[in-house]
Amino acid sequence: MICAPNEFFLPAGGSGVLLVHGLTGTPSEMRFVGKGLQQRGFTVYGMQLAGHCQDERALIATGWRDWYASVQDAARRLGERVDQLFVAGLSMGAVLALHLAANQPRDISGIALYGTTLAYDGWAIPPKARLAFLLPLLLRLGIGRRRSFEECFPHGIKDERIRARIVEFMRTGQSGGGGLLANPWPSLAEFYKLARRVRAELPRVRTPCLTVHAVEDDIASASNARIVLRNVGGRVEAVWLSDSYHMITIDRQRQTVVDESARFFKSCLPP
Repeated sequence: MICAPNEFFLPAGGSGVLLVHGLTGTPSEMRFVGKGLQQRGFTVYGMQLAGHCQDERALIATGWRDWYASVQDAARRLGERVDQLFVAGLSMGAVLALHLAANQPRDISGIALYGTTLAYDGWAIPPKARLAFLLPLLLRLGIGRRRSFEECFPHGIKDERIRARIVEFMRTGQSGGGGLLANPWPSLAEFYKLARRVRAELPRVRTPCLTVHAVEDDIASASNARIVLRNVGGRVEAVWLSDSYHMITIDRQRQTVVDESARFFKSCLPP
């Protein structure tokens, strides 16, 4: 499979997992999980969302429909190579996975949601940033097109060593390795448009669903996962992590994410 420079493709068995990173993020935040799933026999594709792994201008030039279109394209490409297709997403990537499951249920055998983010309401989010759901209205009024919210300590990562490495990538402009340091207001507005749509679609999600969420998530509180648990229309399981923050695919319990994902996906396979 031909991949973009920051993407990765890890061939293995006939069941495939599409990994979807978060807003301002990068496929590298999914690589540990990808390698772990490959070792469990899954073919893995770590995709790159449209407009990501570049600068803020490139991100702002895209919207949620562009991000979703790139997920659709990646799912089609991986689906052509495997017998069963699973999708796992981190943060906004989880929301995009839910949207795909609601609209293309026959194409997906199961989804895993890591740190599902329907709202930025974690304990590290500043009070002003918690009002980001108002951004679609403000931008329609022409307010804030050149503004952004800079990410705050601890940047979604409890492990100090890993956090230092990722923050260094962000501060030195290496967006392919650590993503962007700030969330542009126009992109956040697009995120909230997507989140509102997906919240309304949750009862339509009949695809088996695993949600993995940190109890102390600093970016998206546990209420985000509880919304999914209460409202999805099909089978759903929850795993709660006690020693991680938002970026659970790279934080202290990343191996638990791999183990639980592999277990769940195998439970979805036909006998």
